[in-house]
Amino acid sequence: MKKIAFLGVGNMGNPMAQNLHKAGFDLTVFDVSTKALEVATAAGLKAAKSASEATNGVDAIVSMLPASRFVEDLYLSEGGLLDVTPKNTLLIDCSTIAPKSAQNVIEKALAKGFEMIDAPVSGGTAGAAAGTLTFMVGGEESTLEKARPLLEKMGKNIFHAGKAGAGQVAKVCNNMLLAIHMIGSCEALELGSQNGMDPKVLSEILMQSSGRNWSLEVYNPWPGVQENVPSSKEYQGGFAVDLMAKDLGLAMEAGLEKNVSTPLGATARNLYRIHSQNGNGRLDFSSVLKMLQESSR
Repeated sequence: MKKIAFLGVGNMGNPMAQNLHKAGFDLTVFDVSTKALEVATAAGLKAAKSASEATNGVDAIVSMLPASRFVEDLYLSEGGLLDVTPKNTLLIDCSTIAPKSAQNVIEKALAKGFEMIDAPVSGGTAGAAAGTLTFMVGGEESTLEKARPLLEKMGKNIFHAGKAGAGQVAKVCNNMLLAIHMIGSCEALELGSQNGMDPKVLSEILMQSSGRNWSLEVYNPWPGVQENVPSSKEYQGGFAVDLMAKDLGLAMEAGLEKNVSTPLGATARNLYRIHSQNGNGRLDFSSVLKMLQESSR
């Protein structure tokens, strides 16, 4: 398996595609965003003018798109990939979408003779660049094993979550928890700051105490506490507020479908939606600190 198409080269997809390219795969990329394609080609990736051109004659397709409707359109629309792609092409969707949507796309792919998995990721843009992402895979284990040589070049941890759509279930659970502890971390740092503490000192204390969490340790939301994180770059890059709000919506949909109570998840979604509506949708999700600061000053 040498020839790969990578569809969707935004903040996450671009570094993932670069890692495949560096590993020696014959890679062609495509994105509907001209800007994203310009960034990809500037990094040395070969770009196509359309998804069908990118996927012509490839052994595998990796897609990394922002929402369920885009994935469904790419694969299921009339003349979409399931209509024009040879059946021996391996399909790997790394997008974060609704579990039901992933199940629907994979079921239709299987019915047409394809092998396909859903493989959403965790680890952020830093993990994508470093090739240390965590993949949460739904689908047949035999298909995962075929995809593993590709996934291993982009990630460090690969989990078989279960049947089709299980990867998406794991991802929405993870991102709901991420949003909750990011907001909690922001609240704690703002509370400490308003009471005269240096946020960096407080972060060090919390990281050695029972409040320790990923947001504090790896992705601190307070500017200047850590280098090379979005908060120290005016919240540019990283994982956008709008995407977090979208993922929290997926978590709420999954909860409603199974009648699972998620009060903290619902609160987190509301806060991120408000933050987005205030004009911060493209900032990194750690910028929710700014909203808390504005409320307390």
